[in-house]
Amino acid sequence: MIAINNLTFEIGARALYDDANWHIKPGDKTGLIGANGTGKTTLLKLIVGAYKPTEGTISMAKDLKIGYLNQDLLSYQSDKSILHVAMEAFERQNQLHTEIENILKKLETDYTEDLIHKLSDKQHEFEALDGYNIEFKTHEILAGLGFSEEDQHRPLAEFSGGWRMRVMLAKILLQAPDILLLDEPTNHLDLPSIKWLETYLQAFEGAIVIVSHDRWFLDKVVNRIVESRKGKLISYSGNYSYYMEEKGMREEIQRNEFKNQQQKIKQEERLIERFRAKASKAKFAQSRIKLLEKMDRVDDVDDDNPSVNFSFKFSKQSGRHVVRLENISKEYPNIRILSKANAVIEKGDKIALIGANGRGKSTLLRIITNTESGHQGECITGHNVTETFFAQHQLESLHLDNAILNELQAFAPKHTETELRSILGCFLFTGDDVFKKIKVLSGGEKSRVALAKALTADANFLVLDEPTNHLDIQSVNILIQALNQFEGTFIVVSHDRYLLDNVANKIWFIEDQQIKEYPGTYAEYEEWNSRRPAAGATAVATPKKEKEEKPANKKNQKDEKAAELKKLNKTLSSVEEQISVIENSIKEQETLLADETLYQDATKLKAVNERYETLKAELSTNQNSWEEIATRIMELEA
Repeated sequence: MIAINNLTFEIGARALYDDANWHIKPGDKTGLIGANGTGKTTLLKLIVGAYKPTEGTISMAKDLKIGYLNQDLLSYQSDKSILHVAMEAFERQNQLHTEIENILKKLETDYTEDLIHKLSDKQHEFEALDGYNIEFKTHEILAGLGFSEEDQHRPLAEFSGGWRMRVMLAKILLQAPDILLLDEPTNHLDLPSIKWLETYLQAFEGAIVIVSHDRWFLDKVVNRIVESRKGKLISYSGNYSYYMEEKGMREEIQRNEFKNQQQKIKQEERLIERFRAKASKAKFAQSRIKLLEKMDRVDDVDDDNPSVNFSFKFSKQSGRHVVRLENISKEYPNIRILSKANAVIEKGDKIALIGANGRGKSTLLRIITNTESGHQGECITGHNVTETFFAQHQLESLHLDNAILNELQAFAPKHTETELRSILGCFLFTGDDVFKKIKVLSGGEKSRVALAKALTADANFLVLDEPTNHLDIQSVNILIQALNQFEGTFIVVSHDRYLLDNVANKIWFIEDQQIKEYPGTYAEYEEWNSRRPAAGATAVATPKKEKEEKPANKKNQKDEKAAELKKLNKTLSSVEEQISVIENSIKEQETLLADETLYQDATKLKAVNERYETLKAELSTNQNSWEEIATRIMELEA
């Protein structure tokens, strides 16, 4: 389908690709990955002919139809409706439609056999191209990408950049190309739209190349990974998870080969050194030197996944209740977001706030941080709570004339320069990079600086709004490690499901103008949510039947439900307190077990170990009880 042979592409003195090879075959669904700056977007532009290779070739069939989604399409403007813009994908059908309309108009005054034959030919071709269904197809794809019927008739110019990108994506999908080249297609999509796109791409019969930093999305869609690395294109079969396993195995083999070769080199060098000075062995030594020089050297494995190991310093611990939301109501013209909603964020909560765009996620974050006006109800911040709020607009608060390191030093004076350099290193600013001025950084680099600032704040409560925007997979992994080491409380909005599944212990979602909570990981929430429609249908049907047969029982059932909820909530609080006590006791036992003197007394050691294991068993039992009670509460509140 597309053959990339011995590709070299240079930007100035730097070779972005050096003798790289890759063959894209029909049906391949490939994830093109690599760190920022390794040339992924550039490679897509080379394939579509926007750039020319320095050396090598990119060959393909002349009639190959390529659909290319790139970030430049954000600048596209039009006063036509988005339905009309998306339908521009059907170029030949639209042309035929216009020609048919013109012929029909002529037939009103010039009813000739020639025109009738021409009309028949045009209508036959229009029907063969499925022209009568193009509007239905366009409606279907725009709806999948989150556009309501009303939205589809609004001018494109009224929409933000992210929504315009969705229209461009719809237009490309409607063209039914032989191969799709998608550059960060999920960047401007919410979770429902990402899931719809996953389903669409899974069923797409052509080839796909996706540049994406969304691991979960890649796992769902692709069957091959190509890594852009050190000027080469390295291919792996399977999705992203399989790539990680396969790469680990390859690196282990390479690491062992490197160690063995280094050992052999040292032996040779000792041998040469031993015989170099002896005249009788000089020829032998020279031959060994030549062999050593001709040896194909194995490179050591570079660590692409640096581990984060820095302490989050906050000067005071928060109280048990970090934020209490009481009777919160918020509405915009023509849309109500919240209506007398209640929720509590407790110390240690790691909350993922999820949902479709327009459901009020960012609004709720602003209410929590007291930066939103025009709402009713109370948002009560708890005792000793210190917060920091990260959102994309915070990039504007960076001081452009500061060096990166100076920016962090001014913001987090309690951290030493070594600690700040370590943190910046985790966010891929190493060596002299820390002295770069903020004003010369790209959008992604500025995002990483702002995120590093947020994580070094003297805050025990983090509020993060789309922190993974502009971050590559490596940087997302760093953020996951950092949040897992954070001992305070946080709430995060993100469409990166891999991040959510790895950091959250509670899921919040806005439904029926209320803040609903699921007590578990994102993957567990997805499993639970997938079963909800059937359960919901039963819940709706049963009360209706009971109302017809026994209308007097409705109030009694409501009272019984309220009484059970009250009892369960009281029990849940009691179990939570017990869990807290057990966790503190476990920490005490762990402190004892860390004391070396304990191991000199076998009897005391045995007693501490037994107590430790008993506490762990008690903790597990109480956690199971908590989960059962919480699930029952959610069922009653649904």
